[in-house]
Amino acid sequence: MKKIALLTLAVCLGWSLSAQEEKKGYQFTDIKRLPATSVKSQDRAGTCWSWSTISLLESEMIRLKKDSVSLAPLYVVWNTYDGKAEKYVRMHGHVNFGQGGAAADVTWAIKNYGIVPLAVYDGLNYGEDVHVHGELDAVLKGYLDGVVNNPNKKLSTAWRRGYDAVLDAYLGAKPEKFTWKGKEYSPISFYKEATGLNMDDYISLTSFTHRPFYTAFALEIPDNWIGEVSYNLPIDELMDVLDKAIDNGYSFAWGSDVSERGFSRDGIAIVPTTDVAEMSDSEMSKWVALTKKEQEDRLYRFDQPGKEKAITQEMRQEAFDNFQTTDDHGMHAVGKAVDQAGNKYFIVKNSWGNYSKYDGYLYASYPFVAYKTTTVMLHKDALPKELKKKLGIQ
Repeated sequence: MKKIALLTLAVCLGWSLSAQEEKKGYQFTDIKRLPATSVKSQDRAGTCWSWSTISLLESEMIRLKKDSVSLAPLYVVWNTYDGKAEKYVRMHGHVNFGQGGAAADVTWAIKNYGIVPLAVYDGLNYGEDVHVHGELDAVLKGYLDGVVNNPNKKLSTAWRRGYDAVLDAYLGAKPEKFTWKGKEYSPISFYKEATGLNMDDYISLTSFTHRPFYTAFALEIPDNWIGEVSYNLPIDELMDVLDKAIDNGYSFAWGSDVSERGFSRDGIAIVPTTDVAEMSDSEMSKWVALTKKEQEDRLYRFDQPGKEKAITQEMRQEAFDNFQTTDDHGMHAVGKAVDQAGNKYFIVKNSWGNYSKYDGYLYASYPFVAYKTTTVMLHKDALPKELKKKLGIQ
């Protein structure tokens, strides 16, 4: 009996320790998760803006009851590089040129050049199994600088053909015709007939005080080479729009700064705070005795939910004005969730492959989204009717 009792105690203790272990860390409960295609990887290319916005449009096709299909981000990249080249030359090289971009690059490219399925165009034509654009970017920039410096004192008629030939060599020539599910399409006809999408239906939103609220302006970020215009809303109103958009079945492409330590590679994005005012004298003395690194390590431990900063409009503006919020990364928000403490998060599909324990997804807290969002793109019908009217959106 004694042995049985000891065995029972050991089993109970083991179960208790196991249960406690399971309770450690963040425990998320999905409130709503919208349909999305499979997680992809941008690999070693700075093309998150294309992958994230394409992911949004793929989900929009599902929302519109169209066939689910993975679209080709690199087809968009080809066309965007081509558009950037013309602007770079016309501006005599005095404009940003690089791999980065914005959500509007995608809608612009599709509206003008159509789109194709990923299975038709993968953009891998240079001896690599994954996307890596360092050499391509350097070659294109060097080529354009040679054109701009213009040793002939006059632009030749060949520079554009030569530039596009480089794009073809690295990414592959764009298909003029292709067959999909037994029907022949061009990229334009596929966009107009197969996707059910209208690029004019997608708008960009932002929230900054250096421009008037409820007006539209081109956000001053380096990758906004195309001059994407965003509607400017107070942050509380923007967050309400995003919250209700998910409720009503609309996902959104999310541009954000991810350089904060609160953006964890484990799939969590938070804005933690230390309740210094609530610390006892003994706790305070222990805290200030720690080195700065030790304080930061404890602050960003990600072992369980804690209190986060209350984000204000002023905090957002100060971070943007001081270059602490930049246009780092584009992702796709597809749902909402809560942790075990009741804190709210957006469920975000990333383009880094299945890199985290959430299989390529992450949970971004509402404070993080409120603090670090640069722009979001979503369908205009996700906005409340009163707001659409106020902004003059038809």
